[in-house]
Amino acid sequence: MTNKEIKALISLLEDEDEHIASHVEEKIVSLGEPMIPYLEEEWESSINPEVQKKIEELIHKLQYDGLTNKFKAWKESGATNLTEGMWLVNSYQYPDASLENINKTLDQIYYEAWLHVRTDMHPYDQIKALNHVLFKLYKFSANTKNFHSPANSMLHLALETKRGNPLTLCVVYLTIAQKLGLPIYGVNLPNLFILTYKHENFQFYINVYNKGLMLSKGDIDNYILQLNLNPVDIFYEPCSNLDIVKRALRNLALSFEKMNEAEKAVEVNKLLDNLTDEETPEPPASENTENDD
Repeated sequence: MTNKEIKALISLLEDEDEHIASHVEEKIVSLGEPMIPYLEEEWESSINPEVQKKIEELIHKLQYDGLTNKFKAWKESGATNLTEGMWLVNSYQYPDASLENINKTLDQIYYEAWLHVRTDMHPYDQIKALNHVLFKLYKFSANTKNFHSPANSMLHLALETKRGNPLTLCVVYLTIAQKLGLPIYGVNLPNLFILTYKHENFQFYINVYNKGLMLSKGDIDNYILQLNLNPVDIFYEPCSNLDIVKRALRNLALSFEKMNEAEKAVEVNKLLDNLTDEETPEPPASENTENDD
């Protein structure tokens, strides 16, 4: 369709005939996300509140449908790029968030970390050096005041504000560590997402939410015992990028529920459903508690 034809189509949203208006909406939705700039232009020029509301709903549907397809494509491609997956989580609430800007910020942090973390260091010293960069130089810290805010699940905001929940802080830490070539991975611990350094038979854990505190397997054992849960492999072993993004979506849905934004919670859970296979083991029910990240 030409620009003129598209604008003529959108103008029919104001038609008083509901059948015509409904047909126009279906056509716009079928044309997908490229229609959004035209709809935004029409919204700005319209003086009809009802039409503006209709346009807002159409834009949201187009963005949501597009995001659903992007999540599916990310999963089908192997979910290899964690940053991209977390950016897609951002895109639900902030569709204009820039993946390029996220990557630029992470690269800047990596360059600084590269100056401090050497390959000939003992793993403990590597973690101490990385902790220095992230928590002393860049001043990343836990967001304890607004723990359940949806903003805490947004990677781009965590990078801007240097505040986040356990998961977003771990994603920053994990991304930088892996860029440095360190064998560090995420661990789906109940109520608290952490990292593990695992190479051959050598393994320890990192609580990024507590400024990179290093933990032993015994510490994890005690934590699991306090929760009255049985120790299973998922609490100790590395998880996949897909697992991390799914947990981020669960956190976001829980945040919306706590903010009494039920419709958004439902939409986020639908995004999660698209990433979840029946055969994929899900974290225990204790995941979504008051202390969840």
